[in-house]
Amino acid sequence: MSFKWDRVHVWSCEITDQAGSVASKLAHLAQADANLEYIFTKRLPHKPGFGVLYVAPVTGPLQVRAAKAADMQEVDAPVVRRIEGDNEAGLAHHVTQQWAIAGINLQGLTMAVLGGKFIGYAAFDTVNDANRAAQIVADLTLAAAAEAKAMGR
Repeated sequence: MSFKWDRVHVWSCEITDQAGSVASKLAHLAQADANLEYIFTKRLPHKPGFGVLYVAPVTGPLQVRAAKAADMQEVDAPVVRRIEGDNEAGLAHHVTQQWAIAGINLQGLTMAVLGGKFIGYAAFDTVNDANRAAQIVADLTLAAAAEAKAMGR
């Protein structure tokens, strides 16, 4: 079990809850050659007819200008981290169980598997929670490496 863990600098904006609103925002970034790795949208239940769009990464001055032209801004919340590594059965349960034992609440989690690899985006309420979660992931990686060494792998 090995993991790679990275901070994700997320940009966000409010969108109307109608066909084409996401595409119109993404068009600005596409024209600036943004190669987005993370796109997440959700409706705003407290504000009918509207939603929120999150994207990452936005890099370089041209993409920053494009994001701002689409009314996006870099946001501090949610605190998003990208986690990826070798997949195995029960992995999501094992990681999220350890976070739960530590009292870490997830604001959101998306994970997917392609071949033998997984990638996930975890959203936390605070930087402290994200840092504690990262330490748990590091500890799990070390424990798995020690176990593999003991088994001669």
